[in-house]
Amino acid sequence: MTSSIKYSLDERDIPRHWYNIVADLPSPPPPVLHPGTRQPIGPDDLAPIFPLAVIEQEVSQAREIEIPGPVRDVYRQWRPTPLYRARRLEQSLDTPARIYYKYEGTSPAGSHKPNTAIPQAFYNREEGVRRIATETGAGQWGSALAIAGAFFGVEVEVFMVKVSFQQKPYRRTFMESFGARCIASPSELTESGRTILREHPDSSGSLGIAISEAVERAVQRDDTKYALGSVLNHVLLHQTVIGQEALRQFEHADDYPDVVVGCTGGGSNFGGIAFPFLGARLRGGPATEFVAIEPAACPTLTKGLYAYDFGDTAHLTPLVKMHTLGSTFVPPGFHAGGLRYHGMAPLISHITQLGYIRPRAYQQLTCFEAGLQFARAEGILPAPEANHAVRGAIDEAIKCREEGISRCILFNLCGHGHFDMQAYRDYLDGRLVDQEYDESEIAMALAGLPSVA
Repeated sequence: MTSSIKYSLDERDIPRHWYNIVADLPSPPPPVLHPGTRQPIGPDDLAPIFPLAVIEQEVSQAREIEIPGPVRDVYRQWRPTPLYRARRLEQSLDTPARIYYKYEGTSPAGSHKPNTAIPQAFYNREEGVRRIATETGAGQWGSALAIAGAFFGVEVEVFMVKVSFQQKPYRRTFMESFGARCIASPSELTESGRTILREHPDSSGSLGIAISEAVERAVQRDDTKYALGSVLNHVLLHQTVIGQEALRQFEHADDYPDVVVGCTGGGSNFGGIAFPFLGARLRGGPATEFVAIEPAACPTLTKGLYAYDFGDTAHLTPLVKMHTLGSTFVPPGFHAGGLRYHGMAPLISHITQLGYIRPRAYQQLTCFEAGLQFARAEGILPAPEANHAVRGAIDEAIKCREEGISRCILFNLCGHGHFDMQAYRDYLDGRLVDQEYDESEIAMALAGLPSVA
């Protein structure tokens, strides 16, 4: 059997700038609105939540934003990450397709999340912030921010969606090992959490609820800011180190992707791998296609409305225009916890509206099947979230086989599944089932969308 091929770079190839796709889009994304006035927000409106440097990046129109030296110094611990040609997977599929994957599981947290956790902790430290409040779904973001807080001497408080808190106890242990405080959400610690528990004592939680709790803590305390692990522009910006490295690695491979595949929950890892290639296309480069894979139980891009909505359940955040299932929607507790968000990143949503992204939704059983097929060929067990990208890439490769064409497929393997053994145990024992969302709940949540003239 032919070995899979690894394309490596050295630390001199770590990008010196993040790439901002806004500079190359044919039309700008819609403005972010103040939740009270419904007018475009300014930096002062975000100051209670984010440090100034992050606010400036959120609204920046510049194509390149310099990565601070202390951030690059930490990146050197695991970046550049490897690009692999999945030759053994190609053989197992009997496909003429050329399959590559960028592997982000080599980071200290085992996922792509430190790419933005490190700069966010750094910028907070530089402004004298003592504490960061945040939310996490599967725990990858909370783990990454816990590490970043330890590196830069900032306390971290994590509200973890309750169903994931129960499903993944070792993620809590991981966060607490780095000094973070991990709380099951909804909690009694905040008014937004207490409100949910009064109405739904057995609530399994959602990212929208956890965001409300974290934002509330940040707004109430002068020494605390909020950090988000996905969705917003600055987060997707930080993740573009992934795609920029991949562009360099494809030069070594003497190849180039015809299609880029990524899983999508809030949009950060998809934007990280896709935006540098899409930027090249927008500047006259190859016409690469982009496929976004989401869970069928929380199908924001394929079933949601493109409308202004709150990013959280308690309506403490600004209004952003995105594909949404409604801010009060609570998705079922499927195992890809990082993909259980009611909305999609405004930039991903806008670019989908422009026609550059093909969204697709899968149930979890077919994704776990693909993840094990990949693991048995390539030797890496993916996180449940990453299994969606694996499924999408395999289906693209099967299509090549059926049509007798050779295409180059790139996907982002955004994290390993070493903290997800219970999910794999349930799948192997036949206990894992596909979960359907409640259409009436989505209808109710969408009925409550804010009115924007």
